[in-house]
Amino acid sequence: MNAELLAPAGGEEQLIAAVRCGADAVYLGTKAFNARRNAGNFDREALRRAVSYCHARNVKVHVTLNTLLMDPELPEFLDTLETVAESGADAAIVQDLAAAKLVREHCPELELHASTQMAIHNVYGAQKMEDLGFSRVVLARELSLSEISEICRKTSLAAEVFVHGALCMCVSGMCYLSSLLGGRSGNRGLCAQPCRLNFRSAGRPYALSLKDMSHISAIRQLTEAGVQSFKIEGRMKRPEYVAAAVAACRTAMDGGTPDLADLQAVFSRSGFTDGYLRGARSLSMFGHRTQEDVAAAAGVLSRLAAAYRAETPKIPVQMQLTLERGVPARLQVSDGIQSCRIEGELPQEARTAPASFESVHKSLSKTGGTPFFLKTLTTELADGVMLPAASLNRLRRDGLTALLARRSEVPPKPFLPQKAPLFNAVRRPFPSKPEIRIRVETWEQAQAVLPFQKTVILPIEVLEAHISEIENADRVIGELPALIFPGEEDALLLSLQALQKAGLQRVLTGQIGWIDRLKACGLTVCGGYGLNLSNTLALHEAERLGFADATLSFELPFRRVRALGGMLPRGILAYGHLPVMQLRACPAQKESGCAGCDGRPKLLDRRGMPFPLICHKRRYTTLLNPVPLALGDKPLRGIDFAVLYFTLETPETCQARYRAFCSGETPDFDRTNGFYDREWK
Repeated sequence: MNAELLAPAGGEEQLIAAVRCGADAVYLGTKAFNARRNAGNFDREALRRAVSYCHARNVKVHVTLNTLLMDPELPEFLDTLETVAESGADAAIVQDLAAAKLVREHCPELELHASTQMAIHNVYGAQKMEDLGFSRVVLARELSLSEISEICRKTSLAAEVFVHGALCMCVSGMCYLSSLLGGRSGNRGLCAQPCRLNFRSAGRPYALSLKDMSHISAIRQLTEAGVQSFKIEGRMKRPEYVAAAVAACRTAMDGGTPDLADLQAVFSRSGFTDGYLRGARSLSMFGHRTQEDVAAAAGVLSRLAAAYRAETPKIPVQMQLTLERGVPARLQVSDGIQSCRIEGELPQEARTAPASFESVHKSLSKTGGTPFFLKTLTTELADGVMLPAASLNRLRRDGLTALLARRSEVPPKPFLPQKAPLFNAVRRPFPSKPEIRIRVETWEQAQAVLPFQKTVILPIEVLEAHISEIENADRVIGELPALIFPGEEDALLLSLQALQKAGLQRVLTGQIGWIDRLKACGLTVCGGYGLNLSNTLALHEAERLGFADATLSFELPFRRVRALGGMLPRGILAYGHLPVMQLRACPAQKESGCAGCDGRPKLLDRRGMPFPLICHKRRYTTLLNPVPLALGDKPLRGIDFAVLYFTLETPETCQARYRAFCSGETPDFDRTNGFYDREWK
């Protein structure tokens, strides 16, 4: 199977540029429920036109439906899905577990692709996507070539990998910075890119801004690793960018050496990086858009626009021309599947030169302005007759127009209408006061709260060192790392098995891929906030998969939390410096690497506000909101448990804030209410 070149189409002009420059498939969004809501996108009629245009030219269409959903939006999502099915599109790209379920049940012939927003970055995650009916997974951008290869080897799921375009600082689906700073959620398609602002690290500017990635020169190695789709980022980019990126990737996929100069000129951030792919996550990965970068684009735009001005003839056709006396000229045009027959004028008696194979071939091979080229021509020409060139040209035009129209007829995908309520709205009875769970970062914090707290959540590496010191280990929940990359799974699984034998009964994870392994270890599995659960149908899915309870997305407004149905116990983060980013390229690193770092550095934003970082043994880094969430004085009816998420606090502060929270005191420190009383845009 040949690998696919997948291009972005933020609007109709970008789509045309992608197709004419050599894309095998495009991905685009409808007007709602896609992760680039500020792109032009496609309404119902535009989507139908797009699919017809693409299918007529042997190009597939993948539709992004990859935002998180709330209960009131589920009927509209289903309507949008029906529109996608009617268009005849090829695949749906989703993030939300509810969206995946609705695609499977209502449009089973539509391919289901796991969005990069699902943060699939290890073998277990990819294997679980396969179990859930996905045919393809868009892997996290943070993976190295060897890690991608391992995932491809251990699953039959098709792997899609970004090979060019913008590189988010945070692992996709785990970024809440835009949401918490400005109310524009990346998980809802409205990221405002605050990471591109001037955050400073030890005086180094733009510490959260990475250069654009470019793995085009590694396409051969990625093919050998098993990647089946090469994806270009850029649904917010202009058509000239799409043209340049597609042309460069097409050249590389065809075995050539692309010239990346035009691509760098049309858009870059101080150049490109392949740091993640090489496993070299150094300062050379960082960059921002400069005036020089902006000026460079002006010199190439007109030339790049010319590259997609005309149709690219890439579909071979066979023609058969018949000229008989007294019978209208007949031209049959076929692409090997579809066939059209056109009649023209009566042939004329030749006065000088009768029609010959060479003369009619000259006219019929002029297919410019169409996506076709003449591959084979057969003729039946009566002796002594001819047809004027203008008549032959008209036959050719009419024949190719008819064939293109036939190829543009795209049958809809079957859509199964809703016959029952989308979900069981029955709600479990909630306690008058939620259970308090304390999550700690360190053993010192744990020692401060274990004497008087029933349920404490500790990172697995802390538990490994201190499980023997904990009385009644059933009080403890072991927290898996937010990121577990290929090569780390086996060692972690062995640790969990040992902890289970030592008395650990419950674990917490935000990674859906780990659910089966953890249950096989005899552990009860709690769902973490990283599952991004935000609607009742997703809660039903989490319960079906085997989660015993779940912490909801902390982006979900509390009035939406209270309205959720279903029987799965659920809770919220109610206190803490919220983890706004999970980073594999540390923004606090120096030229000398990690030398001299205590694992708790800070970034400064434009106003001098310090944003704390926590390093996790150099595997990944968490960026925290500098102002803690604190909801101790808010009504919290409608949930089963509230999590106090301690990270930076001293043991004494942990005790004090726990007591203040339990007594309902108004905080005497700077705090945020998070999304408690805001709307989620």
